[in-house]
Amino acid sequence: MKNIFNIKSFFLITLIVSILSLITAIYIEHIIEIKPCKLCIYQRFPYLVAIFISFLGYYFPNNILWVKLLTLIFVISFVISGYHVGIENEFFKEFSGCTNKNINLLDKSEILNSLQNEVISCKNVSFKILGMSLATINMIISSLFVIIYLKIIHNEKNK
Repeated sequence: MKNIFNIKSFFLITLIVSILSLITAIYIEHIIEIKPCKLCIYQRFPYLVAIFISFLGYYFPNNILWVKLLTLIFVISFVISGYHVGIENEFFKEFSGCTNKNINLLDKSEILNSLQNEVISCKNVSFKILGMSLATINMIISSLFVIIYLKIIHNEKNK
């Protein structure tokens, strides 16, 4: 890789943004006490993986594999957050994990247990920053990372 410094800086930016995103989500959940829906929790996993991969990419920047993996991770993040934004804007129906409506349980103890666990609806936006839901912000961040990393891959292929 020719521009190791530039690529290392993108890995560092990815690492910082991923850590800050997770800290923000945990702060909102545990300090402000706004409970996340299932899709909000699923959207955290790509950031966890991105922390690990960007750390490896920063210390071993001569391998384009890290860039390709981060591209894949943020494509997945974009799809999850895009689906969540679609549910929030009623383009898609909520999946069964987002509602209490599908209780097709046979065991009485399972029914009682499911009633005790509050399920947060994925379509209700309970927290906004700058007028945007966290899923929308995640979708924007993910798309920016995909664009950046695709550009890096493109530049590497054209050398």
